[in-house]
Amino acid sequence: MNIKVAQARDASALADLFFATLKANPQYISHGEIQMGIATGTFEDGVLRTEIAPDGHEKWQKYIKIHISDSSFAEVWKALDDDGRIIGFCVADIEDDGDEPFGMICDIIVDPTIRSKGVGSALLQTAIDWLRKRGIRDIFLESGKDNHSAHEFFAKRGFHPISHIFKLED
Repeated sequence: MNIKVAQARDASALADLFFATLKANPQYISHGEIQMGIATGTFEDGVLRTEIAPDGHEKWQKYIKIHISDSSFAEVWKALDDDGRIIGFCVADIEDDGDEPFGMICDIIVDPTIRSKGVGSALLQTAIDWLRKRGIRDIFLESGKDNHSAHEFFAKRGFHPISHIFKLED
């Protein structure tokens, strides 16, 4: 496995992996995807039902291209297998709308066929190191409420839940 900074030419492959993950695991969808308009969240009998928005792919490619193109506030890393195929990626950015700038791990996706082999850990550590080198002390991430395997992954690496996000039923 090799981790490299993603380039604009990687946007389509990153989108393919991202949306394959969302389709196979709708529990990955969190408020971030709903707020960005790449997914929708509707309630049925008080239970949130999520799905990919019709124009979600287009919106997400715009988002990822911005994060790839401006390393002053964001970075995107790709994990490559020995054949050069993208098997995972991580997106991190620096937010400045708080008391002090803080880091956000926006996405971390690993091809489900190779999970539990250290790819996610390596990507996450790369993002943390990047943020720390920029003087960022506080690092946050968000995860879909039913994405329990991701919650366990993050908890094992020192992340703890600090809040819940609520959405008003339409």
